Amino acid sequence: MIKNSTFKFLEDVAVNNDREWFQVNKSRYEDARANAIDFTREVILGLSVSDPLITTDIEPKDCVLRIYRDIRFSKDKTPYKTNIGIGISQNGKNFKGPGYYIHIHPKTSFITGGCWMPEASLLKSIRQEIDYSSSDFNSIISHPAFIKYYKNLDREDMLKTAPKGYGTDHPYINYLKLKSFTASHDINRKILTGKDAVAYTVGVLRTLFPFMEFLRNAVS
Repeated sequence: MIKNSTFKFLEDVAVNNDREWFQVNKSRYEDARANAIDFTREVILGLSVSDPLITTDIEPKDCVLRIYRDIRFSKDKTPYKTNIGIGISQNGKNFKGPGYYIHIHPKTSFITGGCWMPEASLLKSIRQEIDYSSSDFNSIISHPAFIKYYKNLDREDMLKTAPKGYGTDHPYINYLKLKSFTASHDINRKILTGKDAVAYTVGVLRTLFPFMEFLRNAVS
């Protein structure tokens, strides 16, 4: 589970987002990171049962993202993130293709998986796979287990027109116009701090496996 003290640290760093405060409270950050690593270890163990690419030799610490923000090209110069990010793939948090992600935040935690903003070659391959294997794709995103947790794919970032090579009358044009192929499920703080936090998280992520497998086949 995610400890209440971890959420409290994230709340406090949001209010006191400066290096002086962080140095005084660095031990709290280390405790929060250790909690996230322990949580990740259990999630990896659960996923390893259903996803052959997620094995128990993946280092949990390699899946937890740094709290330090890259502010070089940002107008927001606050140095620290106010969430804990967990990226899980065969390469830990460093993946360009399909992967799982858990976002821990006091108010807006969520579970997601898929390909976020893939590079052009991967994006092209995914669109081709949706075009070639439309029935398989539809059976995955319309499956009751998928709809129960995810309802549909995320549609935050889409092309305004049809991508090159596809007509506007294509039956899956609303998916082909996507720039990311992800599905997300909001999870509240009460669940994450409860005794069934790992079981719930793993259960939700497991329903993504057919979608993940489809994407992996597309980009392989």
